[in-house]
Amino acid sequence: MTTAESGTPALLQTKPTWLISQVSAQAHAVMAGRLGVTGARGYHFRVLAALAEFGPASQAAVGRHADMDRSDVTATATELARAGLVDRAADAGDRRRNVVTITGAGLARLRELDGIMASVQDEVLAPLSAAERSVLTGLLTRVLDGAVRAVPSAKNA
Repeated sequence: MTTAESGTPALLQTKPTWLISQVSAQAHAVMAGRLGVTGARGYHFRVLAALAEFGPASQAAVGRHADMDRSDVTATATELARAGLVDRAADAGDRRRNVVTITGAGLARLRELDGIMASVQDEVLAPLSAAERSVLTGLLTRVLDGAVRAVPSAKNA
């Protein structure tokens, strides 16, 4: 059923923010379902991806890279450490801080989860061609970058 056939008010159908939120909800449901089958969550993918790209980091830094709250990073790092996907150790320079490092098993799990995420993209964006997906990604990136610049940081407050 299309948006027009769903009985959604026409005024909503003309609002990109409403459309983005609807697509986001559907994409999240598909992602959670696909990852859940393997015992993973989106937070697992985010933390592993941040560690693979940026290397060992404090939990606070991982949170900044993955756009996650510190308490969520702590819980996720605990889950990943129990599974042997990350190592967590006290920082030699500051014993109050934990440094998280991805393991070989974590890199393998990240590759597996990345494949799942690719299939999620394929399902959610099936109505679009590869070129249209590229354009959409570029446009959403510009919107997100603009939104990030528009929000004053805590340093500037």
